[in-house]
Amino acid sequence: MLHDIDIFNIFLAAMAITAVVVYVALHFINAGYGMMYTRRWGPSIGNRVGWVLMEAPVFIAMGILWYCSDRQFQIVPLIIFTLFQLHYFQRAFIFPFFIKGSNQMPLSIIAMGVIFNVLNAVMQGGWLFYLVPADHYSIDWLFTPQFVAGVTVFFMGMAININSDSIIRNLRRPGDSKHYLPRGGMFNYVSSANYFGELLEWTGFAILTWSWAGAVFALWTFANLAPRAEQIYKRYSQEFGEEFTKLKLRRIIPYIY
Repeated sequence: MLHDIDIFNIFLAAMAITAVVVYVALHFINAGYGMMYTRRWGPSIGNRVGWVLMEAPVFIAMGILWYCSDRQFQIVPLIIFTLFQLHYFQRAFIFPFFIKGSNQMPLSIIAMGVIFNVLNAVMQGGWLFYLVPADHYSIDWLFTPQFVAGVTVFFMGMAININSDSIIRNLRRPGDSKHYLPRGGMFNYVSSANYFGELLEWTGFAILTWSWAGAVFALWTFANLAPRAEQIYKRYSQEFGEEFTKLKLRRIIPYIY
């Protein structure tokens, strides 16, 4: 008879396999939002509302899992939970309201994002508050190399992500419709510095939790963002030509890819 942890491990394996499938598929399909927006993905709504609708469910679902757990106030799980929620509070309730312009986001993209985000809340919250052995994240965990290193990487990634979004947001002055290459910060090394920051965040989260749930989320982050970074790289190459190619940037990971 399967126990809860066995079912959870099967769930993680299925999510990991799906991430690989998504990674391959996104090399042939452009996710139609942002720079790659297209009406082929169906009815759309404004970007600001779209981002809130897509990102808020994971914040809410994770909060419910925390609230219903008997480990609500265990120090280390509470700190890990707070880090997770910090990212999604910024992503769902701050980032959208700084978006400029009137771009659209397809409802189909939002729906797929919601599905993944809720499943991810189950992955992270299920492990953290229900399935991990009760004494696994003791207070001593805060002084382990993986926690210290992971938190450092997490906040580095968050800073890069927020700074890169700011650079992109301020490329144009009001009324200007011209396209510009983002410069400065990690854009000196990769063409999708905002994605690098997010990938770094969740790699740090995987390290600080030292869990398969965190590792699968980091894998999903790469599977989702790396193909999109490749598409953006090609778009910049076509649009800016030598101005872009002479910079010899990588796509999402400095010096590597």
